[in-house]
Amino acid sequence: MFYEVDYEIQDIAKDIVTKLNFDYIDTKNILCMRSHGSKSRRTLARIHGLPKIIQVAMNTKAFYVIELISENFDKLSHEDKIKTLIHELMHIPKCFGGGFRGHSNFVTRKKVDDAFKSYSTRN
Repeated sequence: MFYEVDYEIQDIAKDIVTKLNFDYIDTKNILCMRSHGSKSRRTLARIHGLPKIIQVAMNTKAFYVIELISENFDKLSHEDKIKTLIHELMHIPKCFGGGFRGHSNFVTRKKVDDAFKSYSTRN
């Protein structure tokens, strides 16, 4: 498996953060990367955070990486790619501390769809 930074998707993620007023997300500490060679068949993307203990040990701030599983993500329509990015960004908690929000109350299909509609009207 190998990874590469995707600057085009990075710019889209920054645009989403701005247009949806996710102002608690520090876009300087978010990176979008494509992975190649995954055997995963259902996963489109995943988000990784730098755990608090590592932040303290390295004397650094929280950092998140959105991994796009290229074998699956690339097949999506533009709309579904945006929804996937919104979904992953919604996992970032308002404290921007390295942890995650779960699906049950925070990251739901309805919330993603509503956010996508809001994002689409601001384009």
